[in-house]
Amino acid sequence: MARSPPPSSVLGRLLGAAGYRVEGRGEATLAVRARDHRAVVIVSCVRSPTEIEGLFPPDVVHRTIVYDDEPGEVARGLASERGIEVLEPSTLSSALGEILLPGPSGPADEPEAPGDSAPLEPPFAITLEGQRTVRPRIGRTEAVALAGVDGPRYLLRLVPFYVAAYRVRPASPSGGAGSVQRQLVAVNAVTRRAEIWDDGERELVEGLDEPHQSLAPQVTESQAVPLALEAIRRHHTVHVEHTEQHGGALVIETRRIPPSADDIRLGPFVLLLVPHWYAEGNEGRIVLDAVTGRRAAAPDLGS
Repeated sequence: MARSPPPSSVLGRLLGAAGYRVEGRGEATLAVRARDHRAVVIVSCVRSPTEIEGLFPPDVVHRTIVYDDEPGEVARGLASERGIEVLEPSTLSSALGEILLPGPSGPADEPEAPGDSAPLEPPFAITLEGQRTVRPRIGRTEAVALAGVDGPRYLLRLVPFYVAAYRVRPASPSGGAGSVQRQLVAVNAVTRRAEIWDDGERELVEGLDEPHQSLAPQVTESQAVPLALEAIRRHHTVHVEHTEQHGGALVIETRRIPPSADDIRLGPFVLLLVPHWYAEGNEGRIVLDAVTGRRAAAPDLGS
């Protein structure tokens, strides 16, 4: 004799024990497990999948609705079109194993590789208080060639950046947990733009012989934190292709999966001065990163 499926309250407790974050959403219960990007919505009354779909977080790959009664062919068809799995009492028991067990790509409590749990130290070997200036690699001659503007006035400015080391575990191509990566995030304290740096790409010096100006930070270190985290999530977003069989139809969805907050470790910031060439000409202002030669945002700083 087949076992009866667990009631909603019991299923919610089972999901919680299996690593899901469970919370009530009106007449529904939402359970989300970040490590394999799976979400389950439990409903005690028949509601259309079009209504329930909005409860799923945008970054989940595996979406399941559990009804307490047969929802009907129309609801199944709507769910199939959206790549949503539908379960009800006659099918829930056989599917519980897949829902409760962690995915094959690596659980959240997977042992970290050596060094993954070590404290994140401030970037660069700053031995002297005065060594907070990044060494430029692009001189005035190279800046003129890169800017490609006739007759501008060139000025070297030191732009303040909040820089921190971070570790992140992005999703794997299958949607599970990937391998840990380590890089640097740098927040421009004038324009508020954040960028990802490769470790070892820049070095520090005590000062510059080239005449220059120094800009003052326009944001605080605490304001730089959310800007850095958003840049990390954007940089390490993975596109995951998910395929499911619904009835006779094969549904393929591509989803953008950013790392969750639990997958990111941000170290302490240091304030560094990064040289930029400001080219002032008839066509306006062009700003070049004096380390990489890339064009940067041009804030309105006056002349």
